[in-house]
Amino acid sequence: MLKRKRAADEAKQGNGAAAAASAAAVAPSAAAAASSGEGRESKVARKEASRDVTRYINKQRTLVLSSRGITHRDRHLLSDMRDLMPHSKKDAKFDAKDDLGTINELCEMKNCSNAVFFEARKRKDLYMWVSRAPNGPSVKFHVQNIHTMAEVKMTGNCLKGSRAILNFDSTFDTTPAYQLLKELLTQTFGAPKGHPKVKPFIDHMFSFFIADNRIWFRNYQIVYDLVDPDAAAAAGSNPAKQTAEKPVLVEIGPRFVLNPIKIFGGSFGGATLWENPSYVSPNTVRAAALSARANKYDNRTKQIAATQQHRAESVIPSNPIDTVFED
Repeated sequence: MLKRKRAADEAKQGNGAAAAASAAAVAPSAAAAASSGEGRESKVARKEASRDVTRYINKQRTLVLSSRGITHRDRHLLSDMRDLMPHSKKDAKFDAKDDLGTINELCEMKNCSNAVFFEARKRKDLYMWVSRAPNGPSVKFHVQNIHTMAEVKMTGNCLKGSRAILNFDSTFDTTPAYQLLKELLTQTFGAPKGHPKVKPFIDHMFSFFIADNRIWFRNYQIVYDLVDPDAAAAAGSNPAKQTAEKPVLVEIGPRFVLNPIKIFGGSFGGATLWENPSYVSPNTVRAAALSARANKYDNRTKQIAATQQHRAESVIPSNPIDTVFED
């Protein structure tokens, strides 16, 4: 009996030692798995923390081109827009006015997702197409009151290639048509972060205001006016607390007004989504002015004829008494 008890005790001790050994063998593998999971999470966290904030993610490019027949002022405006949009690409003057859908193929070759096309008509009128290539939508504007940067000669100045803040009037949020225009202008004029030609500075602002059913464009430089320490000390204020002043906007140029005509469902064409009811074409305006001048000439001619007729009908008869003393 004693021998059997000793054998059973030894068997139990052997099983306990084997279980402990197996547990000891499993523990390192579990610890290794836990450490590998923690290492993977820490690696992801380090990767997220070390991510470059200037990485080129939003790859928006805008093709800026014009048609043939533009005037010198329109050409200067085209050059100004290319300078203000560092993410833009240029192309030769577009010749086929009847088939504007070919511009989508140019955008595909240039890897551009947006297009700004300046269309000149009769060497007098300038129209601007803003389109989202290749599927749309697109909008057609009539450009008015053009003043280029070389013409206005404003005191503002900004770094070439810097990013711009886009400022929109609160009226853009009132109607769906204005909301669509806001989104198109944002994607077209907004310089993406991390673009190879975009400098990581923000020192100017594009402003879009709505007045008289038109969009007024202005370009301002953001200037922080420094305070003179001597003047601040003489005024009794602490100069150290006045180093951070509110920004001041100084206009740079160019200036122009966009009169929206139609919004199309496709790129450079398609179904008409919206039409401006207050738009009057420049041909109609010139015809009305010509008609007013013609009416003015007709009225003057009629007045001359009426005066001559009145003089002919108003002849005073001769008085015989006037000749009594002539002899």
